[in-house]
Amino acid sequence: MGIASGWLSHAFPALRWWRRVDRGTLRADLAAGIVGAIVVLPQGIAFATLAGMPPEYGLYAAMVPAIVAALWGSSWHLVSGPTNAISLVVFATMTQIAEPGTAKYVSLVLMLTLLVGATKLVAGLARLGVLVNFISHTVVVGFTAGAALLIIASQLRNFFGIPIPAGTSFFEVLHAFGAGIDEVKPYTLLVGMITLASGLAARRWLPRIPYMIVAMVAGGAAGYALNRWLGPENTAIRVLGALPAALPALSLPQFSFETMRALGSAAIAVSVLGLVEAVSIARSIALKSGQRIDGNQEFIGQCLSNLVGSFFSAYPSSGSFNRSGANYEAGAKTPLAAVLSAAFLVLIVLAVAPLAAFIPVASMAGILFLVAWGLFEFHQARTIVLASRAEAALLAVTIFATLTLHLEMAILFGIALSLTLYLHRTSRPALRSILPDPQAPQRKFRERRPGEAECPQLQILRIEGSLYFGAVSHVGDYLQLIEERRPLQKHLLLLSKSMNFVDVAGAELLAGEARRRRARGGGLYFHGLRDSAARMLFGPAFRGEFPSGANLATKREAIAQTFAVLDRNICAGCRARVFEECSSLAPPAVDGASTVNRNKP
Repeated sequence: MGIASGWLSHAFPALRWWRRVDRGTLRADLAAGIVGAIVVLPQGIAFATLAGMPPEYGLYAAMVPAIVAALWGSSWHLVSGPTNAISLVVFATMTQIAEPGTAKYVSLVLMLTLLVGATKLVAGLARLGVLVNFISHTVVVGFTAGAALLIIASQLRNFFGIPIPAGTSFFEVLHAFGAGIDEVKPYTLLVGMITLASGLAARRWLPRIPYMIVAMVAGGAAGYALNRWLGPENTAIRVLGALPAALPALSLPQFSFETMRALGSAAIAVSVLGLVEAVSIARSIALKSGQRIDGNQEFIGQCLSNLVGSFFSAYPSSGSFNRSGANYEAGAKTPLAAVLSAAFLVLIVLAVAPLAAFIPVASMAGILFLVAWGLFEFHQARTIVLASRAEAALLAVTIFATLTLHLEMAILFGIALSLTLYLHRTSRPALRSILPDPQAPQRKFRERRPGEAECPQLQILRIEGSLYFGAVSHVGDYLQLIEERRPLQKHLLLLSKSMNFVDVAGAELLAGEARRRRARGGGLYFHGLRDSAARMLFGPAFRGEFPSGANLATKREAIAQTFAVLDRNICAGCRARVFEECSSLAPPAVDGASTVNRNKP
């Protein structure tokens, strides 16, 4: 019974939280669901417009995919559906293949949704949820800022009424905008400005009301009044047109080898971005709610939402920060709130779909300007610039790549930059020369200060980082350097508590170092070696390279054993007296013989 129950809860994660549903949580989830449905209405239309899809497809992406993601995900508060970043990637990648808004474009985007779901499914089954941790926060901030600039550039033509071809690159858009500034449509610009101003005012002074709805109503009213007063032929104000007051139609993605090959890179880019969005948002809200997030389960929930959504007229979806945050703030207690939000959205669409005929395109551009402005993380960017030159350069390179490369390539480029930065940092573990502190009662180890005398026969070195194939060259060069500078230091004691991992290449480096020191009459010793590293170094693969007594448990044992093998003739002339044990030796002669122990760095 227990095994069957465990299998069912794994196959149907909703069983884990369903027992928490009672009258109180249901009331809270109903209220949160109504708020979510209201919030997603203008967002869905705006994001679909950004993606180059008919407006109703943004609402479709917030229906069935949101329900599936809630039932099969792990987060109690994550709400899935259309997002600005995903919409922008879809537009940037798909406009290279088909004309936005056409039947072919819609068909290819639905096929992309299916491929995104399949890609996420493979990642979830392979338990690759941990890989999103390797995408640098700096890269995410840079990509988000670049995406915001692309959103603004893509909507300049709609906001100002300037004829700029769709799909034009960022810098070409700026050039075309500057060249066509005298073609601005004043009434179109006026509607856009009214939308923008009302949205900003609502966000500032009416925080309880979704500012996008206020902006949409204000812009729609302004456009309707101007068209009735002056006529559409004089105002040149374009409108979206009425939305179909219907549920999402069943759709069948086009399966063909050529289509899948053309969409392959876009599917990977959208999948990676979607997973990063969903897991990051789920974790950030979980910090507030106290919930633990299962990254792999979240992968599976996102994959199923896209797989199923592709058959219900939904373009690629992911977790939404705005709607998830609103869901949490509205008091949602379980994922049932996201399910109810999708159900309420269906009712709202059936009621207000005809009113979309009065929404000007310029109003949607103004709303997307507000969305783009919200993507800029100025505080985070300032922190990055002040904290590290390398991170600041990475931020700038990521933004530039997002503006100049195809967006799917910019995402993959950002991932490569993240991994490169990670490998660069871990490939250069800190190597510190250590001495016992004579001022400390327990003779604790501390870093050696510049110019401070050390034992002329024993080097104590602390490695702070894993010793793997990427770090072998750096560590090997340092060991060779100290050997050349201090040839009398035939013994080496490695303080290894901070050495978390040793791979085969690292073990071979240490084995070679041990052989060289034994040949010179010295030895290599370890203190504080972690279990995983000890299994590698003292296991069957490297048996005999390191004596069994070379792994020393305590500091006192490490000093006592290494001190016992030192050459007493050299000790007799040493003035450093680094170790406590040195006090038992005869004092050095008062002549020039002591110069051997003055080890300058």
